Amino acid sequence: MNAPLASDHFPGNDMTNPRFREAGEIVLDQFHRDARVDAQWLGLALREFALLWRLAAQPGERLCDEQLHTEAFRITQGADPEGIAADIARLRGKLAAAGAGHLICTDGDGRYFLEVPPDNGLTRFAGS
Repeated sequence: MNAPLASDHFPGNDMTNPRFREAGEIVLDQFHRDARVDAQWLGLALREFALLWRLAAQPGERLCDEQLHTEAFRITQGADPEGIAADIARLRGKLAAAGAGHLICTDGDGRYFLEVPPDNGLTRFAGS
């Protein structure tokens, strides 16, 4: 894979972080801002990708709406709590269509997390 050239013209293309992140059967691609299960791309919206990228950073970690707004969207105030629930619902639907809807969970306190099997393959793309 070719790394993009450094450029101030595309500040949103921050490739200092790893390009890929894997969570269960999902492979997230930061360059395309999308995820796939096997060869099937999910067609995620930017907010859906940001949520999934953050949840996949630490599978099993429970995150409330406020944490997701801050950590996934970098919104610190004036966030709509219903927005996260709607984004998660759309994301679950896209994951379910690819057979991976079971990965996004909600605990009894309304916090979201990824339930990934112990052998989640996180090392497969180490250094990418």
